[in-house]
Amino acid sequence: MRDKYKYIGPVYDFLSNLYSGKNIHRCKTAMLDVETVKPGARILFAGVGHGRDAIRAAELGADVTVVDLSETMLRKFAEAQEKEAPHLTIRRIHSDIMKVDEFEQYDMVVANFFLNVFDEDMMVRVLEHLIRLGKADARVVVGDFCYPTGNIVARLFKKMYWYMAVFIFWLFANNAFHKIYNYPEHMQRLGLHVTEKKHFKLLNMNCYWSILGRKQV
Repeated sequence: MRDKYKYIGPVYDFLSNLYSGKNIHRCKTAMLDVETVKPGARILFAGVGHGRDAIRAAELGADVTVVDLSETMLRKFAEAQEKEAPHLTIRRIHSDIMKVDEFEQYDMVVANFFLNVFDEDMMVRVLEHLIRLGKADARVVVGDFCYPTGNIVARLFKKMYWYMAVFIFWLFANNAFHKIYNYPEHMQRLGLHVTEKKHFKLLNMNCYWSILGRKQV
C-alpha cells in the first residue's frame, strides 16, 4: 500500500495548528464529551491521523478503534499515544477503511477531516460505508471545513481558505481537488438525522464545523 502521507504526515499536526490556530483540534474533539461518550462505548475513528481526538475518547472510557491507510499517520498516532496516554489500550488497524467490514458494531463512527480527501462520488460511498459500521442508533460525527455561507466576502474568503489547503494536500498527498462539501445534506440524504452542529471561527467567520448525526432505528 503506497503511503500518500509519507512526507506531509509527520508535519500534519503542525500544519493544521499553523493554518487554523488550533481550531481544527477543537473541531475534532467537539462532539467527544461525557454526554456523547459513555464508558465502554465502541467508537471507530476513520483516517485517524495523529489521533488526539481518539485519545480523548479513550480517556473518557470508550473502547476505541482507529483505522488509517497511512503507515506514517499510524506511527505518529502511536507516538502521540505513547507520549500522552501510554496507559490506554487503543486498537489500531492499518487498512483501507472500505475493507473494514465490522458492520453495525460501533456506537459512534468519527470521520474528522477525512472525507475531504476523496472526490464527491467516492466521499458519498465512504460515508455510506461508515454509516453501515454503526449500530442501529449509532452516532456519526463529521468534522471538516465549513460549507461557505454569509455575505459574498465571507463566502469568498472561506473558498480561498479551503482551496489553499486542498491544493497543498493535492500537491503533496495526491488527494482529490474539489469544492467544499455540504456534509449535513449528504448525511441526511443517507438517512441520518442531524442533531447538532458546532462551528469554529477564524477571523470571526465560521471556517470549521463538527456535525453530529444519528442513525434512525
